[in-house]
Amino acid sequence: MKLSSDVLQHAKGFIYENARLIDRRRFEYFFENGSAEAVLTALRGYQNEDGGFGNALEPDIRCPHSQPVATEVALLIMDSIGTYDQEILNGIISYLQKLALKQTGGFPQAMRTLNAYPHAPWWTTERDENASLNPTGSIMGYLYKQNVRTDFYEAEWFMQSAAYVWKQMEHVNQTDYHDVIQCINFLEHAPYREQRDHYIKRIDEWLSDTDLIERDPQAEGYVHKVLDWAPAVDSYCTKFISEAEFELHLKHLVQGQQPDGGWSISWPTVSPMCELEWRGWITVERLRTLRSYGWI
Repeated sequence: MKLSSDVLQHAKGFIYENARLIDRRRFEYFFENGSAEAVLTALRGYQNEDGGFGNALEPDIRCPHSQPVATEVALLIMDSIGTYDQEILNGIISYLQKLALKQTGGFPQAMRTLNAYPHAPWWTTERDENASLNPTGSIMGYLYKQNVRTDFYEAEWFMQSAAYVWKQMEHVNQTDYHDVIQCINFLEHAPYREQRDHYIKRIDEWLSDTDLIERDPQAEGYVHKVLDWAPAVDSYCTKFISEAEFELHLKHLVQGQQPDGGWSISWPTVSPMCELEWRGWITVERLRTLRSYGWI
């Protein structure tokens, strides 16, 4: 199915009226022949002197200080435009080297510095010393995927963090979308083929369970539906979803475009501004999904 250009143009109006500069630049890159460098220039504004990212790049964490999840988002953005900037990456590696937990490997989900600033309640953090699969899995996956710098692969902090992810996959909450996605993002790019194949087989068994992927496009609340698991036609989880299900969910996605041109979110936010920031991000992502499946 191919939609008219109205969906894209309506969304463009929303983005230029409401979205952050980083999301306007992402929109331009994906839909208006914008440059990767323009995206990277906007992204640099969120990077701190320690090399990590903060400053509400993850909109639910409003603190200026570097946070693991915001740093994961920075890697995701660079990956999405196919450009890992060496200077930005150097800073990230320096930050992660200091952040990695020496006793267990891995990175915390969040740092206590965020507690002094507005944040979603699920980010409240009591200790900095607890490693978490989320976001360690995806961070390690992106670091394996990029090839701008590989000299740190034998460093103790990196090897220990990789070992942490392998270990956590023995105890992952297989009903939790975020944990399973972290595993997938890691396994798609990690070395050690025999070990990787073992865990991929396990994840495939989980994803074959119809309860893990929400098949009802009208399900409400904080659920993860077909297009969350497979936002692009080449997503890993695509093989677990039928063409009929994709058709149903893509139609529902189009119907979800709001009168202002943007898409809404399904969770409570810190503030009206935070909600607009999320909606700007989500709107670009929804358009990317529609384009990937040939609907715009």
